[in-house]
Amino acid sequence: MPSAADFGVHDLTVPLLLAALVVLLALVAVRVSARSGLPTMLLYLAIGLAVGESGLGVRFDDTQLTQVLGYGALVLILAEGGLTTSWPAIRRSVGPAAVLSTFGVVVSVLVVAAAAHWVLGMSWSVALVVGAVLSSTDAAAVFSVLRTVPLPRRLSGMLEAESGFNDAPVVILVTSFSLALADGGRAEPWWVLLLRAVVELVGGTLVGVLVGWVGGRLVRRLAGGASGLFAIGVITLAVLAYAVAAAAHLSGFIAAYLAA
Repeated sequence: MPSAADFGVHDLTVPLLLAALVVLLALVAVRVSARSGLPTMLLYLAIGLAVGESGLGVRFDDTQLTQVLGYGALVLILAEGGLTTSWPAIRRSVGPAAVLSTFGVVVSVLVVAAAAHWVLGMSWSVALVVGAVLSSTDAAAVFSVLRTVPLPRRLSGMLEAESGFNDAPVVILVTSFSLALADGGRAEPWWVLLLRAVVELVGGTLVGVLVGWVGGRLVRRLAGGASGLFAIGVITLAVLAYAVAAAAHLSGFIAAYLAA
């Protein structure tokens, strides 16, 4: 594989071919998901396995690039979830969803961490990281399932909002516990972690609402009747909300969801 400095036009053909085929397979997966009710994420995982080392043999072992791509994908997933979420439909469910995505997440982390510590014998530092990683519901899977499973509107609205909200506090917990583990298990005092979480979540919420409210009106004026420009502008606003919040050390994920 050529390095970035040596990568030329002649090296672009195969990556473009593979990328185009994967995108086409992803479109087919969306249609299969809509008809079968299976979460799209399961089908995407199957495509990944088919393309990877056990299938076509494409190798990928760059953990840093994986993290970058994962963050980028999560921003787009939350943006799509925000765009398909109707505010009037979830307005009555925002309160319970906020409680579930904060206090509920903390309870989930503690329950899983306790099981990992006492049943599997993990140290508390490792158990807390495992609990934080497993505590979040998958936004892509929830958004996909809720479109096909008939549930009461308030319940589905609460689940939809919770899955959009909970990534933000989970990222904070995973980052904090991972840093504590890397530092030999010396974690910050609980009140420092709580204060930082509150500041990041509240700040990210304000950024997301502000960017969405101002940017939405601006995009309507600039795009006019051009649906293509409007779609690009809306996605750009969600990414902008994430970038602004993250640059200010606030929660970019909740900002992206609320802006969308």
